[in-house]
Amino acid sequence: MNSIGQKIKQVFPDIAILKDQDNYSVFNGRNLPSFVKDFLIRKHIDSDGNLNKDAIFAFLDKHIPDDNNVVKNRLLRQEQVQLLTRFIITTDIKGGKVRFAIPDAGIKFNEAIIPDYIVGQHRDDLIDGEKWGVIKLIYIPPAGKEKGYIELADYKPFRPYKADLQYFRDCREQFTIEEWIDVLLSAMEYNPDGFSGTTQKMEFLTRLLIFVEPRLNMIELAPKGTGKSYVFGNLSKYGWLISGGKVSRAKLFYDKSRQQPGIMKNYDFVTFDEIQTIIFQDPPEMQAILKSYLEAGNATVDNYKFLSECSTMLMGNIELTSDFVPLNSKYFSKLPESFRESALLDRFHGFIEGWLLPKLNDSMILKNWTLNVEYFSEVLHLLRTSPEYSILVNDAIISEENSNLRDLKAVKRLAAAYSKLLFPHITSVEELDKNEFKLYCLDPAIRRRGIIKEQCHKIDEEFKEYMPEIRIK
Repeated sequence: MNSIGQKIKQVFPDIAILKDQDNYSVFNGRNLPSFVKDFLIRKHIDSDGNLNKDAIFAFLDKHIPDDNNVVKNRLLRQEQVQLLTRFIITTDIKGGKVRFAIPDAGIKFNEAIIPDYIVGQHRDDLIDGEKWGVIKLIYIPPAGKEKGYIELADYKPFRPYKADLQYFRDCREQFTIEEWIDVLLSAMEYNPDGFSGTTQKMEFLTRLLIFVEPRLNMIELAPKGTGKSYVFGNLSKYGWLISGGKVSRAKLFYDKSRQQPGIMKNYDFVTFDEIQTIIFQDPPEMQAILKSYLEAGNATVDNYKFLSECSTMLMGNIELTSDFVPLNSKYFSKLPESFRESALLDRFHGFIEGWLLPKLNDSMILKNWTLNVEYFSEVLHLLRTSPEYSILVNDAIISEENSNLRDLKAVKRLAAAYSKLLFPHITSVEELDKNEFKLYCLDPAIRRRGIIKEQCHKIDEEFKEYMPEIRIK
């Protein structure tokens, strides 16, 4: 066990958790995200890393059935069912009811209702969107002309940590930047020693930028097997992963028939995985809405103005040569036609060169002390709304006159995101180590925006690949 794990345990004594694959075998047969697994491990482990497996099995058997198909059957037999689960809420204006669905248990919106007294008790939490919590379900049989339905009879939000951002900042001060990079990688559930150097580590950590920065738009193209889907689908309940298939305006932005906003209203980030297989139901409409949203964070659908701070990530595969560089210098040539328009791509802030990342192997499996994923995701969520870092970047850098405004905004947004991730304890320009800021925040931001510019130029020569000079004051 390397020294960084021991230091994490020492500096974060109440947050650290031992990642031991033998312990996590208790979840075999149950497909749970990492933030739920870590919550349960932390709840049933002692300070020496000894896990009470029997207690976890008992909790799983009671709250997370290994066969979700039995849930509706048990309810129909008038059993009360208690679950730790993901469920989705929607407000039925016409019917005057708040409905919910549990996709994993086959429970649909038209079958399930949240009664007014439960909504009243959790008014700020039981709003439309996806939730995680411990819920109690009962079945209300048919009465007269009323059909039977499932009722949510009790609810406890899944919020095991109330993250203290100042505590996190104070702890960060006890690590060097090299150590902190390894802390972040281990918090993502990867072994830092499995990476070949700082370049690989930084490329991998760049995936976290959309977790901490509002309305940051990124693209990553990588070979298969580099862990793209795992990072975005398992580390945070505040993100939504779309893995190919049909994507509509109603699903993402606004459903006109139901008069309800889509998923981008309720999440910190949305990731489009397997972008080559995504099909827009109405490509011209989606292109227009995406352009508007990526530029300004809003879009108009009929008379409804959609507003959101949701970040976006496009992820796809890319073919490489035997030397592990892109086969085609035009990186976006294999994207769907809807995404190959330069005017749309120019609205993305930065690019991740996924071919620089290692393919996942046994050496990258973490077996060490690290930050609890649920705590880590809460901290990243809090950092999104901390304005100090954008102010710091504005105070720290200067650009040449007549700089392209879109380039300048992209670099500032990326640099602010890197600052939150790597230097959360530094919140004013007076505290800044300018050399470290340049090396780890500003230079990567300029390079990532520069790749977008270069690729847009290769699609349309009207787009200049020249990046303005942006430097530290």
